Amino acid sequence: MKKIDAFNHIWPKPFFDALIGHIGTMSDITKRSGDVPMMTDLDRRFQVMDEFGPEYCQILSLASPPLEKMVGPEAALELSRIGSDSMAELCQKYPDRFPAFIATAPMSHPDGMVAEAKRAIEDLGAVGIQIFTNIGGTPVDLPDYAPFFEYMNSAKKPVWLHPARGANMTDYASESQSEYEIWWTFGWPYETSAAMARMVFSQFFDRWENLKVITHHAGGMIPYFEGRVGPGWDQMGARTTDRDLAAVRKALKRPHLEYFKEFYADTATFGSKSAIRHALEFFGEDRVVFASDAPFDPEGGPAYIRETIRILDSEDFTDETRQKVYQDNIGNLLGLDL
Repeated sequence: MKKIDAFNHIWPKPFFDALIGHIGTMSDITKRSGDVPMMTDLDRRFQVMDEFGPEYCQILSLASPPLEKMVGPEAALELSRIGSDSMAELCQKYPDRFPAFIATAPMSHPDGMVAEAKRAIEDLGAVGIQIFTNIGGTPVDLPDYAPFFEYMNSAKKPVWLHPARGANMTDYASESQSEYEIWWTFGWPYETSAAMARMVFSQFFDRWENLKVITHHAGGMIPYFEGRVGPGWDQMGARTTDRDLAAVRKALKRPHLEYFKEFYADTATFGSKSAIRHALEFFGEDRVVFASDAPFDPEGGPAYIRETIRILDSEDFTDETRQKVYQDNIGNLLGLDL
């Protein structure tokens, strides 16, 4: 069977060159990405991929940070276009290695976020669009971003939801920055979970019945906190007196926990077998897709791929479950010819 890595990251050379042209030198998370050879060196990427046999392939997406964090709206649109063009070219040149790519929408550009998503999907063949859990510090459910989700619903293409949070999001009000990279280790799963909650309680899935969202890192915190998310939120409004939050939950067409189970999750859990099991138990074996988050492991590429495959192949999952996770779920979701 194929092993289709549905959430890994790349900076194609034209994109990387354009990015450096805009930001000058790399720092913080851009330096972390740029320092990994597999991110920008195609030969190194192929070497890593070859370790896992011809059945292993990658659906490409740009690496974080979000475009709107690095540059202004016009430059974000330009970089989005270059990234999509470059990934489309790689897919055309190496279809066995890269069966598809995910574009990144310039969400800070009011017109470009829809226009570029449409161009990438309808002209270049992108199988979906990557966005981040906040857009320049604003929530995804602002009315400003509704046209993007309206388009994705009509296009029937999934949204890949990537967490975004920096050290400026502090862990304590008394501090100026998050210490010990807590902003990443615990902050990113929180970011994913918060964005999912905003989507659910803002009635995304009632408004846009064709909307599909793939969450990175096994759905963030949601599978682990099913009790809080489910019966805990059944009491929404009991702790809040300045507005009627109970009305928010009651306005949903179905019990709120059902909407959380409509998200898709990936297996990019940095080698945690329990996290993969939680994702399969919560979302169900039809809504979990294989992904590695390569190349952000201590070895610069192969470790998370290897460990994720080891978990899926060595645990007591059925062959049917493995086939669904490795290829069938993402293939069916994207309409890939396998």
